[in-house]
Amino acid sequence: MNEFLYSILAWINGWVGSWGWSMVVFTIMVRLVLTPFDVKSRISMRKTQKLQPMQQALQKKYANDKEKLNQKMAELYKKEHINPLSSCLPMLLTWPVLIAVFAAMRLAANRELLVQVGQILNNEAPVLEPWLWIKNLWMPDSIFSAAFPTDGTLKQIGTGEWLEWFNKLDPANLPALMKDLNLTAASFEQANLSATIDTIFAAMKNNAAYADAISVSGGWTFNLLITQLSVVKVFNGYMLLPFLSAGTQILMTKLTTGGQPQANDQAATTGKFMQWFFPIFSLVLCFSYSSAFALYWVAGNVVSMAQTLIINKVLDSKEQAKAVAGEGTVK
Repeated sequence: MNEFLYSILAWINGWVGSWGWSMVVFTIMVRLVLTPFDVKSRISMRKTQKLQPMQQALQKKYANDKEKLNQKMAELYKKEHINPLSSCLPMLLTWPVLIAVFAAMRLAANRELLVQVGQILNNEAPVLEPWLWIKNLWMPDSIFSAAFPTDGTLKQIGTGEWLEWFNKLDPANLPALMKDLNLTAASFEQANLSATIDTIFAAMKNNAAYADAISVSGGWTFNLLITQLSVVKVFNGYMLLPFLSAGTQILMTKLTTGGQPQANDQAATTGKFMQWFFPIFSLVLCFSYSSAFALYWVAGNVVSMAQTLIINKVLDSKEQAKAVAGEGTVK
């Protein structure tokens, strides 16, 4: 599945000529494919919302009899032909697809990073993948992240991609800085991979231009409670995508849940927690992973918000049309 989605992404890149814009196009395509699930989830959510007053009345009436309350709730759902899980199930079915999409994008990032590693080891300037303000799409959008691949980023690459890269190298014409490393296929097995990456990274730093590019700018180190952050000499971006991911996540959550009545205080508390958990989660995640992943997250949120607005407008129009038809019938 990962290879299939990667091939689609690579095909789009062949037409667009930019991995960054290919990510945006790919994200739009994925969201369009998942639109039927979004529509079903939204319809089920609306049906459930209409039951809120009756649910609250039952909760008040049977507050001291949980068994009776559950029985009456089940009868209410049956009478209204509503499955209480119907609003969640369509979205849960989309998760395997979204996970596979993330894996395909990560596969693209890993393969492109390893191409850059080979260029650095050959004492060449790596060919980066720029996108707007970002110097290298395969590295995090941050002033604390180098534009070139570093040991921390390389350790996120799995043994499969490393071995694929190594097997494609010509043994008779290895990169200049790699000739004396005596690496074999066994060097890239899971047990040996971390040490092998350390060895390769040490060799990469023998490329003078690379070593200078990943060095820390003097006087720009910040000691935090749990970590230390340093501004890199050739940093990759201005941290816009991570903050955009958090901002669009907040907007999307408000658009999706805003104005919905809550069944009880516990549901309201949970809603508030989720409203802030996901933005913070996306902020941290997009600071840690490649700009390509952050771009996918932001583009996905923007497309999802647009879909929600359109779906809500269509459903509102249908409900208004039914209400008008109903009034005409009564008259």
